[in-house]
Amino acid sequence: MVNKVILIGNVGRDPEVKYVKEDVPVARFSLATSESYKNKNGEKVTNTEWHNIVVWRGLAKVVESYVKKGSKLYIEGKLTHRQYEQDGQTKYFTEIVCRDLTMLDSKSDAQTQGNQTSASTPEPPVDLSNTENFDDIDDLPF
Repeated sequence: MVNKVILIGNVGRDPEVKYVKEDVPVARFSLATSESYKNKNGEKVTNTEWHNIVVWRGLAKVVESYVKKGSKLYIEGKLTHRQYEQDGQTKYFTEIVCRDLTMLDSKSDAQTQGNQTSASTPEPPVDLSNTENFDDIDDLPF
Protein backbone atom coordinates (compact mmCIF):
# COMPACT_ATOMS: atom_id res chain seq x y z
CA MET A 1 0.00 0.00 0.00
CA VAL A 2 1.10 3.54 -0.68
CA ASN A 3 0.21 6.72 1.19
CA LYS A 4 2.07 9.56 -0.52
CA VAL A 5 1.13 13.19 -1.01
CA ILE A 6 3.02 15.69 -3.16
CA LEU A 7 2.14 19.38 -2.91
CA ILE A 8 3.55 22.60 -4.32
CA GLY A 9 2.10 25.71 -2.76
CA ASN A 10 2.48 28.80 -0.63
CA VAL A 11 2.64 28.94 3.16
CA GLY A 12 -0.49 30.61 4.53
CA ARG A 13 0.85 31.66 7.94
CA ASP A 14 4.15 31.67 9.78
CA PRO A 15 4.87 28.18 11.13
CA GLU A 16 4.19 27.42 14.80
CA VAL A 17 7.04 25.43 16.32
CA LYS A 18 6.70 23.59 19.63
CA TYR A 19 8.93 21.08 21.37
CA VAL A 20 7.33 17.81 22.49
CA LYS A 21 10.45 17.03 24.48
CA GLU A 22 13.49 19.25 24.95
CA ASP A 23 14.95 18.19 21.62
CA VAL A 24 11.95 17.06 19.52
CA PRO A 25 10.50 20.01 17.58
CA VAL A 26 7.26 19.89 15.63
CA ALA A 27 6.26 22.63 13.20
CA ARG A 28 2.72 23.24 11.93
CA PHE A 29 1.53 25.53 9.18
CA SER A 30 -1.03 25.78 6.39
CA LEU A 31 -0.17 25.44 2.71
CA ALA A 32 -2.34 26.74 -0.13
CA THR A 33 -2.44 24.99 -3.49
CA SER A 34 -4.33 26.46 -6.44
CA GLU A 35 -5.76 25.06 -9.64
CA SER A 36 -6.93 27.24 -12.52
CA TYR A 37 -9.11 26.43 -15.52
CA LYS A 38 -11.48 28.14 -17.93
CA ASN A 39 -15.17 27.49 -17.49
CA LYS A 40 -17.62 27.00 -20.38
CA ASN A 41 -17.96 30.80 -20.71
CA GLY A 42 -14.20 31.17 -21.17
CA GLU A 43 -13.70 32.80 -17.77
CA LYS A 44 -10.68 31.85 -15.71
CA VAL A 45 -11.65 30.11 -12.45
CA THR A 46 -9.16 29.46 -9.65
CA ASN A 47 -9.82 27.00 -6.84
CA THR A 48 -7.61 27.12 -3.77
CA GLU A 49 -7.26 24.22 -1.32
CA TRP A 50 -5.75 24.61 2.16
CA HIS A 51 -3.67 21.82 3.68
CA ASN A 52 -2.51 21.39 7.29
CA ILE A 53 1.19 20.48 7.28
CA VAL A 54 3.08 18.89 10.18
CA VAL A 55 6.88 18.66 10.17
CA TRP A 56 8.99 16.84 12.79
CA ARG A 57 12.56 16.90 14.11
CA GLY A 58 15.35 18.09 11.80
CA LEU A 59 13.01 19.37 9.11
CA ALA A 60 11.04 21.25 11.78
CA LYS A 61 14.23 23.12 12.67
CA VAL A 62 14.70 24.03 9.00
CA VAL A 63 11.09 25.25 8.87
CA GLU A 64 11.60 27.27 12.05
CA SER A 65 14.65 29.02 10.59
CA TYR A 66 13.73 29.53 6.95
CA VAL A 67 10.00 29.17 6.23
CA LYS A 68 7.71 32.20 6.52
CA LYS A 69 4.22 33.18 5.41
CA GLY A 70 4.25 33.31 1.60
CA SER A 71 7.18 30.91 1.15
CA LYS A 72 6.77 28.63 -1.86
CA LEU A 73 7.41 24.98 -0.96
CA TYR A 74 7.51 21.53 -2.50
CA ILE A 75 6.32 19.00 0.08
CA GLU A 76 6.23 15.21 0.07
CA GLY A 77 4.58 13.36 2.90
CA LYS A 78 1.77 11.11 3.97
CA LEU A 79 -1.90 11.79 4.59
CA THR A 80 -3.00 11.30 8.20
CA HIS A 81 -6.22 11.70 10.12
CA ARG A 82 -6.61 12.32 13.83
CA GLN A 83 -9.43 13.15 16.18
CA TYR A 84 -10.04 14.39 19.69
CA GLU A 85 -12.96 15.15 21.99
CA GLN A 86 -13.84 18.73 22.92
CA ASP A 87 -16.97 19.73 24.82
CA GLY A 88 -18.53 16.35 24.11
CA GLN A 89 -17.99 16.63 20.35
CA THR A 90 -15.48 14.74 18.27
CA LYS A 91 -13.19 16.98 16.20
CA TYR A 92 -11.51 15.54 13.10
CA PHE A 93 -8.32 16.74 11.39
CA THR A 94 -6.67 15.75 8.14
CA GLU A 95 -2.97 16.57 7.97
CA ILE A 96 0.02 15.98 5.75
CA VAL A 97 3.02 14.70 7.72
CA CYS A 98 5.97 16.08 5.79
CA ARG A 99 8.90 13.76 5.06
CA ASP A 100 10.66 15.90 2.44
CA LEU A 101 10.66 19.63 1.86
CA THR A 102 12.23 21.82 -0.81
CA MET A 103 12.14 25.60 -0.71
CA LEU A 104 11.22 26.97 -4.14
CA ASP A 105 11.62 30.70 -3.51
CA SER A 106 14.23 32.49 -5.57
CA LYS A 107 17.01 34.20 -3.66
CA SER A 108 15.43 37.64 -4.23
CA ASP A 109 12.03 36.35 -2.98
CA ALA A 110 13.66 35.01 0.17
CA GLN A 111 15.29 38.37 0.86
CA THR A 112 11.98 40.19 0.34
CA GLN A 113 10.25 37.87 2.82
CA GLY A 114 12.98 38.34 5.41
CA ASN A 115 14.47 34.86 5.11
CA GLN A 116 17.94 36.40 5.00
CA THR A 117 19.41 38.84 7.44
CA SER A 118 20.75 41.15 4.71
CA ALA A 119 21.73 41.03 1.06
CA SER A 120 25.43 41.21 1.97
CA THR A 121 25.31 38.50 4.64
CA PRO A 122 23.79 35.38 3.08
CA GLU A 123 22.73 32.55 5.36
CA PRO A 124 24.46 29.20 5.06
CA PRO A 125 22.94 26.67 2.66
CA VAL A 126 20.34 24.31 4.11
CA ASP A 127 21.43 20.67 4.13
CA LEU A 128 18.32 18.48 4.24
CA SER A 129 20.23 15.21 3.80
CA ASN A 130 20.85 14.74 7.55
CA THR A 131 17.23 14.60 8.63
CA GLU A 132 16.24 11.77 10.91
CA ASN A 133 14.15 8.74 10.04
CA PHE A 134 10.47 9.63 10.45
CA ASP A 135 9.07 6.07 10.56
CA ASP A 136 8.40 6.29 14.32
CA ILE A 137 6.13 9.38 14.05
CA ASP A 138 2.97 7.36 14.77
CA ASP A 139 4.27 6.56 18.27
CA LEU A 140 4.14 10.21 19.28
CA PRO A 141 1.10 11.51 21.19
CA PHE A 142 -0.27 13.75 18.39
